[in-house]
Amino acid sequence: MTQSLRPLIAGNWKMFGTNAFASDLAGSLADKMSEAGNDVADLLLCPPTPLLGAVRSSVGDERIALGGQDCHAAEQGAHTGDVSAAMLHDAGCAFVIVGHSERRADHGENNATVNAKANAAQVAGLVPIVCIGETLEEREAGRAVDVVTGQLRSSVPKGSTALNIIIAYEPVWAIGTGKVPALDDIAKVHDAIRSALNDVSGDAESVRILYGGSVKPNNAIEILSLDNVNGALVGGASLKADEFWAIAEAAF
Repeated sequence: MTQSLRPLIAGNWKMFGTNAFASDLAGSLADKMSEAGNDVADLLLCPPTPLLGAVRSSVGDERIALGGQDCHAAEQGAHTGDVSAAMLHDAGCAFVIVGHSERRADHGENNATVNAKANAAQVAGLVPIVCIGETLEEREAGRAVDVVTGQLRSSVPKGSTALNIIIAYEPVWAIGTGKVPALDDIAKVHDAIRSALNDVSGDAESVRILYGGSVKPNNAIEILSLDNVNGALVGGASLKADEFWAIAEAAF
């Protein structure tokens, strides 16, 4: 891990949970954070939009940030079912995930769409977590680095800084499958991302780069110890307080 950058452990709950579930999980994490003091990574919870209020109430004044799972590129308008970055900010969010592979696959989002959403998030005062990652076919063809850095250059708004952008590398084939790239492969891609950030940011060395894709307590220490891995974007394990907390502890 780049030692000068404080790690961020972000939980993407995806389309899971109820208000009761959200209150219990967020409350448990808030209790753990209170007991731990400052000797733990920054925590971020990204629940489904209807559960933002329950999470916000449960974390109280503890150092647990709130984030959305997606936002629209427009500030407002006739976009039934969508949520704007300004609305997320008003709901208490400080971050928003954009460009997740499930959005790219299920909703046909491309790099230009992701770039527009990331820009809208920045304008609204949110920090977008821009997701990038290759498919299994692209990796097997030896194109992982080219695909990932190409997505980064096209998806991240020019002029972004460490204060208003985070990158999340999530190999599509590792999300929810239990499969994880070899540590050398993760390190290679994260190093390439750090280098490519110079094309879109004058603050490349300070931008946090998260790894995501089947992160669990039993592999977190090894992954989070790699150079240029500054935290994790956690899926399934973020739905269990003990597992998510163990990953957060592994970051220190």
